[in-house]
Amino acid sequence: MKQKIFLETEYMTLGQLLKEINLISSGGQAKWFLAEETVFVDGEPENRRGRKLYSGMMIEIPTVGTFFMTRDKKDAAE
Repeated sequence: MKQKIFLETEYMTLGQLLKEINLISSGGQAKWFLAEETVFVDGEPENRRGRKLYSGMMIEIPTVGTFFMTRDKKDAAE
């Protein structure tokens, strides 16, 4: 599954993204999730829940899908 995520602010943390896409129900679960699952940010493995995600970045969670960060509402609706 490929999905675009609209940023209302300059950036979103990886933990916030996991909560936004309903993989976790609270921020405290992010550390556990990242220890158990492989997550790639722009092709590099990432395990920091506080990693800042900016427009133009790609996040891949192999068991879930690929997510593209965007500031453009038009892009996010596609």
